[in-house]
Amino acid sequence: MTLCNARGVPAPSTAELALTLILASLRGIPESLRAQDRGAWSPRFFPSLYERSVLIVGYGAVGSALEDLLAPFGCAVTRVASEERDSRRGPVHSVTHLPRLVADADVVVLSLPLTPRTRRLFDAGLLARMKDGALLVNVSRGAVVDTDALLKEAHDGRLRAALDVTDPEPLPPAHPLWAAPGVLITPHVGAFTPSLWPRLEALVRRQLARFAAGEELENVVSR
Repeated sequence: MTLCNARGVPAPSTAELALTLILASLRGIPESLRAQDRGAWSPRFFPSLYERSVLIVGYGAVGSALEDLLAPFGCAVTRVASEERDSRRGPVHSVTHLPRLVADADVVVLSLPLTPRTRRLFDAGLLARMKDGALLVNVSRGAVVDTDALLKEAHDGRLRAALDVTDPEPLPPAHPLWAAPGVLITPHVGAFTPSLWPRLEALVRRQLARFAAGEELENVVSR
């Protein structure tokens, strides 16, 4: 039996949501929606994404697709993966450099898999190294972040967060993350748009054709 996955198929939709979360959080869309609910005209100035420094932690299909979307904003993008390598856009740093790299980023985006090595990678120590006012965006898995540590940073007003994934998940109705200041939450919907299903079907058709022809399959995980 050969086991394959659908690597790359959810990347466009997930990267799109990551960009949406960045823009919504930076430009204060949640605050505007709350003011709209109150019928309150409350002009406030919020930061722009243009020419900000963005750290992408987990530079695979989603991270690469996100950098493509960030290109028009003139952001200074730094890439991090499990090992150092080169990409078509520049060097990819090892995760061992994270303690230094997070200190310089205005926005930190997490798009890495959950493994024993990445579970609670963003713990209290690493979150404390992020600059004041920075935004943490998580479109990977909730357990990559220490929820209690993030809650403390959010309640102190030092960090903002935009989360498509949480730990625990689904997030219980009474969980303090719902009411944490500066935290925007979506219910793990990054990959799920109508365009996902045609891309999945196309992958399955390609795989079946390759299998029938005795060719190497895509995205082989285990044999």
